[in-house]
Amino acid sequence: MYNRDVLPNGVRVVTERITYVQSVSLGIWIGAGSRHETDAQAGISHFIEHMMFKGTHRRSARDIAEALDAVGGRMNAFTDKEYTCYYAKVLSEHLPLAFDVLSDMLLNSRLDEEEVERERNVVLEEIKRHDDSPEDLIHDIFAQALWPGHPLGRPVIGTPEVVASFQADQLRQFMDRWYTPDAIVVAAAGNVQHAQVVELADRYLGGLSGSTPSVQLTAPQAQPGHTHVTRTTEQVHICVGTAGLPFDSEDRYAMAVLDTAYGGGMSSRLFQEIRESRGLVYSIGSYSSSYRQAGLFAVYAGTSRETAGEVMRLVAEEEARLRTDGITAEELERAKMQIRGSLLLGLESMSTRMTRLGKSELYFGRIITVDEVLAGVQAVTLDDVQRLAAKLLQDGRHTVAAIGPAEGVEVA
Repeated sequence: MYNRDVLPNGVRVVTERITYVQSVSLGIWIGAGSRHETDAQAGISHFIEHMMFKGTHRRSARDIAEALDAVGGRMNAFTDKEYTCYYAKVLSEHLPLAFDVLSDMLLNSRLDEEEVERERNVVLEEIKRHDDSPEDLIHDIFAQALWPGHPLGRPVIGTPEVVASFQADQLRQFMDRWYTPDAIVVAAAGNVQHAQVVELADRYLGGLSGSTPSVQLTAPQAQPGHTHVTRTTEQVHICVGTAGLPFDSEDRYAMAVLDTAYGGGMSSRLFQEIRESRGLVYSIGSYSSSYRQAGLFAVYAGTSRETAGEVMRLVAEEEARLRTDGITAEELERAKMQIRGSLLLGLESMSTRMTRLGKSELYFGRIITVDEVLAGVQAVTLDDVQRLAAKLLQDGRHTVAAIGPAEGVEVA
């Protein structure tokens, strides 16, 4: 059962009660991420996320770490381009403790200069680790090449130069601007009463005031082109793609079907043709990401430099088939069943349910039910998929990004 309430100050509370479990997953979502940063702030949302765990006026960093460990719970956070989430999973009886700790972090973090300096080094090491993982880094390189100069194209983690400049006052100013009640969603899923979550939200967050500034977000313009980052690696890591769909597109269910049939699993066209039939790659697949006003659709592959050109040629051939012929009736039904199975199996996790609630409320202002999603997927037709493929996969409008040795590599 889904429930939704809005506190007088604008904080939204959404819950889903599942009586057959003994746990609850709680998330406090902030509708701000790396997209809301200026160039001089790039990475500050992620840095703030780190700092929330470094001590409050009531708890030391160690106290925060031990609070939920002591009752067998888990706590963490993540930052994305358009939101940040602080979350915990505990036994239902410990929900008040989880709410107290998370809200204490959000409202009372000390943001001490000494801790900022210490955590800066941690984040810089995290950036180095990310840069040493080409299979992860390539997706950031691709986004930067697709949307140059736009906040959606920047890496969430930031850059060493900007992260090195952060001061405590900058963190406070960003939080004052964006961590406002109308940007906060409290989401909880598990064996929990909605009224209890509302009461806790009101107790801890009801005193917040203010509102986010009225800022007009600008849509990025996709730029075709080719970017190659030279690295001494055994493989060439490649992303090739184009603009996709914004989160609220009427074609979002057709997008899910197209993505699944094209490169969404072991039975997909890309996997079967390029890995299973030809043995040219270990990893290959497609993915889509959707944001406000924009999205992307891309293929990732990792292969030897000697076979990179052939892999790109085969990807182009499979894409041309999609663009002109769409998918088969068998592929359509298989993709629908795959999406359905994945969605329903995911519901066995309270954390997955909580995440669905939080993102649904942030993006749509309402709860998108599982039945609504399943109905939307089931309604997709062959014509829908072919029309969308022809729209997105326009010949000559691609962005290509690659990481690996430059000599003898052809991925353009």
